[in-house]
Amino acid sequence: MKKIMCMLLAAALLSASACAGPMEPDLAAYDASGRAEIPVEILGELDEETREDLLAEPKYVALTFDDGPRADTTGRLLDGLLERGAAATFFVIGEQVPCNEALLQRMKAEGHQIGNHTYSHVRLLKADKDAVVEEVHKAETLLKEAVGEGDFWLRPPYGLIGSERAKLIKTPMIYWSVDPQDWKLLDKDKVVAAVMDAVQPGDIILLHDFYSTSVDAALEIVDRLQKEGYDFVTVEELFRIQGVEPQPGTLYARPDRVREVN
Repeated sequence: MKKIMCMLLAAALLSASACAGPMEPDLAAYDASGRAEIPVEILGELDEETREDLLAEPKYVALTFDDGPRADTTGRLLDGLLERGAAATFFVIGEQVPCNEALLQRMKAEGHQIGNHTYSHVRLLKADKDAVVEEVHKAETLLKEAVGEGDFWLRPPYGLIGSERAKLIKTPMIYWSVDPQDWKLLDKDKVVAAVMDAVQPGDIILLHDFYSTSVDAALEIVDRLQKEGYDFVTVEELFRIQGVEPQPGTLYARPDRVREVN
């Protein structure tokens, strides 16, 4: 739909300017802080559906994946995301990094965000404080060795972490706002339906690139939501778009929703 709208808009602009000579643009009324306005004469030439899509506010969503990377499923997922021009965020288990460095390097090169899901997927809620620091640090060290320096935001395994342990975390922590329980369903159609029934602009969707059914579901979700005008961005981009500065040690379900820790 976006490609069609852009082609229509380009054609209309070309038609309007075909007979005009070179003119110096008048920039006196240019508003650098606002969105570009579409000329009324161009809007009048478009059908109602296309006109509404052009005028609609952009809709952004973040697709996130836990527990990888896994050579076969994550590789196929990256192929599909690249084909669709969709970005995602991967919360990586440290133990999965060895022998999968090339996948991580590809994630970074293709514009995805890489996050920390601890070294061994340990429960952080009541873990010893030294164990919490070690689990996060070991995974971060492996990620830096694989892709270089970066801010590897943390997703606590199972989304759980105690308040005292949260104070030890030096990056923002990411929960989720849409959870289709793909790990439990292991059914592409049911996972897609669960996401489509719940998703709203600004959501963070939880999936797992460890399962083939989840990869199939993710790519269909991208296809369907892109047709509805959604853009897929990384979690970091989602915060930036919404103008939210994420704080270290804070657990976010969405940029506009903090989840309390016990």
